[in-house]
Amino acid sequence: MDKSILPPQWSWVKLGDVYKIETGNTPPKKEADNYGNYIPFIKPPQLLNCIVTNGEESLSKKGAEKGRVLPADSILVSCIGNLGKIGLNKVPVAFNQQINALVNNSKIHSRFTFYFCQSKNFRNQLENVASATTIPIVNKSKFSQLAIPLPPLPEQKKIVEKIEELFSGLDSGVASLKKAKEQIKLYRQSVLTSAFNGKLIGNVNFDEQTGLPKGWKLLPLKNIVVGDRGGLKRGPFGSSIKKSFFVESGYKVYEQGNAINDDPYRGKYFINEEKYKELEAFKVLPGDLIVSCSGVTLGRITEIPKDGLPGVINQALLRIRLNKKIISTKFFIMLFRSHFFQKRIFQNSQGSAMPNLVGLKDFKEIDLIVPPLNHQSQIVEEIKKRFSEANNLEKAIDESLQKSEALRQSILKQAFEGRLL
Repeated sequence: MDKSILPPQWSWVKLGDVYKIETGNTPPKKEADNYGNYIPFIKPPQLLNCIVTNGEESLSKKGAEKGRVLPADSILVSCIGNLGKIGLNKVPVAFNQQINALVNNSKIHSRFTFYFCQSKNFRNQLENVASATTIPIVNKSKFSQLAIPLPPLPEQKKIVEKIEELFSGLDSGVASLKKAKEQIKLYRQSVLTSAFNGKLIGNVNFDEQTGLPKGWKLLPLKNIVVGDRGGLKRGPFGSSIKKSFFVESGYKVYEQGNAINDDPYRGKYFINEEKYKELEAFKVLPGDLIVSCSGVTLGRITEIPKDGLPGVINQALLRIRLNKKIISTKFFIMLFRSHFFQKRIFQNSQGSAMPNLVGLKDFKEIDLIVPPLNHQSQIVEEIKKRFSEANNLEKAIDESLQKSEALRQSILKQAFEGRLL
């Protein structure tokens, strides 16, 4: 920011000249009695450009003595990793070493500094002094050298009042837009629910016994794949595909990332023809589906396209080869990705810290709703049509949210150039 544009009686000052600056720390976790319900312990995830009153953890009185405690109305700034996340505490808090804090100063309006720290000017200063490492870091010394425009205290208060007046209407609009985005998510779920109970397409009669439209079937997964063994295949043991086997080019090794990102083209690992023939039982063909089998991305799925490279799946994947005379690929993928089917996968998963797909013996028995092929085609088209409308609306909402953020930054820019009043 050009210093010459500041109004009379304003000045640029360094944070270290007007604030006491503290860097947080974390009391040892191995000493369990450091943690309790005495004082909130703040970490960067709680800094969301808002008022901070609680953390995910709290310290005991003993832990607070070993930590760093901030008085109310201080400003917390994340300075390691995700730079520039801001919070203003309304109660005394402790904080960790990823945060530098500006201790409350009665000569400076806390909210004036709080809003300045949300501006692009401040963010740019942080990024410019950050260490050039994999994880950006702004230490206490560099942090203290950052500059802030400082008007007289009465004017600071008026500027804060004007910012909050303008932000009030802006925040209300943003809240409405975010609520609308959540409603779109619910709408998509509703569309899928209607699709797979027969209510999305017209001219269907329901069977009183099954509750499904006439002609629809409830079939186990093993009955809609090609063959009992080839249709569902887990990847080989980890020792079967080691990094030492990889070559610069050859047959592709499909990884969990392909399914997670719905991108069959990504990846850089290949095996030679000899290894490929050894692992032929795990090969993939165009039209095959591969599914992530572990972690929070359990159940992610993608299709191998016609131009997909010949290759094999690794140990973290499941291959599904559908019987196209019974079920279409597009219909199956939509059903598989639906929230209620994904819920079933996670409910039946193994492991606690890291969920894993149940064994094939159980997985192949999971029931799926299978309409006639002509109904499947209609359902796919109806879902695509409704999702396309929802996507367009979501895009418009995202554009409005971007404009709101641009307006917010415009307000802050004017405020700290002395042009808002």
